[in-house]
Amino acid sequence: MAYAITQTCCNDASCVSVCPVNCIHPTPDEPEFGTTDMLYIDPRACIDCGACADACPVDAVFPVDRLRGPDTVFGDLNRDWFRDHPNDHAWGAPSFPRSLPGELGALRIAVVGTGPSAGYTAQELLRSTSAEITMIDRLPVTGGLLRHGVAPDHQSTKRIAESFASVFHDPRLRMHLNVEIGTDVTHQELAAHHHAVVYAVGAAADRRLGIPGEDLPGSLPATAFVGWYNAEPTVPADAVELSAERVVVVGNGNVAVDIARILLTDPDRLAATDIADHALAALRRSRVREVVLLARRGPGQAAWTRAEFLALRQLPGVEVVVEDHPEVRAAIEAAVSRTQSQAGPGTQAGPESRAALLAGLPLVPYDGAAEPGPGRRIVLRFLSAPVELSGDGRVEALTVERTTLAADGRVEGTGAEDVLRAGLVVRSIGHRGVPLPGLPFDERAGTVAHRDGRVVDPATGRPLPGTYVVGWAKRGPSGGIGANRACARETVDALLDDAAARTLPVPGPGRKDFERLVRRRRPDVVGLRELRAVDRAERERGEAEGRPRVKLATVPELLAAGRRR
Repeated sequence: MAYAITQTCCNDASCVSVCPVNCIHPTPDEPEFGTTDMLYIDPRACIDCGACADACPVDAVFPVDRLRGPDTVFGDLNRDWFRDHPNDHAWGAPSFPRSLPGELGALRIAVVGTGPSAGYTAQELLRSTSAEITMIDRLPVTGGLLRHGVAPDHQSTKRIAESFASVFHDPRLRMHLNVEIGTDVTHQELAAHHHAVVYAVGAAADRRLGIPGEDLPGSLPATAFVGWYNAEPTVPADAVELSAERVVVVGNGNVAVDIARILLTDPDRLAATDIADHALAALRRSRVREVVLLARRGPGQAAWTRAEFLALRQLPGVEVVVEDHPEVRAAIEAAVSRTQSQAGPGTQAGPESRAALLAGLPLVPYDGAAEPGPGRRIVLRFLSAPVELSGDGRVEALTVERTTLAADGRVEGTGAEDVLRAGLVVRSIGHRGVPLPGLPFDERAGTVAHRDGRVVDPATGRPLPGTYVVGWAKRGPSGGIGANRACARETVDALLDDAAARTLPVPGPGRKDFERLVRRRRPDVVGLRELRAVDRAERERGEAEGRPRVKLATVPELLAAGRRR
């Protein structure tokens, strides 16, 4: 019986490299790799060896005959992908680990950030060089979006952090947490102590709607909401109020889906996860019964991935409905018709069309000015653009304008407006990078200015010697966790090419000098010993409550736990 890849696939291609028959696609060398929602196993070629399941860092690979409940659909999804993307599983050219001439000695490399892109970068450097790595993070804990971005009910996705544990504990790596570059230490000082500096700082800001009332209380960016339920130390415990019965989430990507799911999931189910204690308590008191996912475009342009949406449809006790609208109905019918004509009569709505995924969901008239009906439900409302937030002292309503898609795909307003009554509006329309002191910034792209990972001067196009970028700060907020692996490899290749060409600057002071500088500037710096203490404290608290961990939610709590041990 063949294996199948399921919802929690992280796309880092660990499974591809161990498959003896090359039946997992797309591979990092294939054009679809950068855009696919997940990877797929061809059941006709799979020899049932299980190597991919052993290698998967997020436990996403299972024998097809052992799939149960909502996961059974993934057997069909894996098979159908190869129907639409025929592949002869021919082997590509072999690749070999990079190395540097021995006479160069050990490079000293700083990596700013400790999230997935930073982890993959450090992993690549430690595997291919004798470099000494310094990792720096503004928070007193590691993990970045793995800790503070992945939804708490996706515990298997968080297991990829275990693959980085050996990296963080490598004797060639030093860790300085609770240190902010640009405030505690400048880029120039960091560069003076290292041959190279790699920035893996993500995209910390949210895109704004740019409408009146956006700054009213009750209007939140998705980063604040996600940080709230994930115990991000800079987000206050009282940042979210759940006293209203309706919440509107502007956007329909995976983050928007996560927010809707967390708002309506039975809190008893969340109690077995690492959700923040304050968020769990608030969800137990919550009056929210309806979440509206609002999208300017139609169902064919929905931004969620298939795996996430299929999971949303299976949420116990929650009805998912689509607001009935002529263009929406037509888009769904057309998508289903195309799928059936390609695959033959009786075939279910295919996985490649976002609109076809809505087949079978109730199409209902919707009145956002009325009170939500009984039960809990998620309303998918397409072709609606936010116009204004209003309320007496806090958000009470959102005015939206009906839109239509022009022949060239542009969104056009129709002038027809209506009002959705809501006590909380969360904008989830994408992230954006923020400028870093001492580094050039591309305002248009919202990223650090770079070429193939080398930070460049926008005026001249020349690389800044020894300065690199990786992850969302490099390519913008696109791609899941695993996409950072290939991104990190590209940046590390650029760094090693520069090292081999002897164009990296030679640092003056030694490693100990930098450690003394950090401790002088930031006496409460957190190192590996304190980090281990925090991890033990959280796991012990979790064990007492039958949870994987209970997160410490503030900087003082984290620092105190580190000092106690």
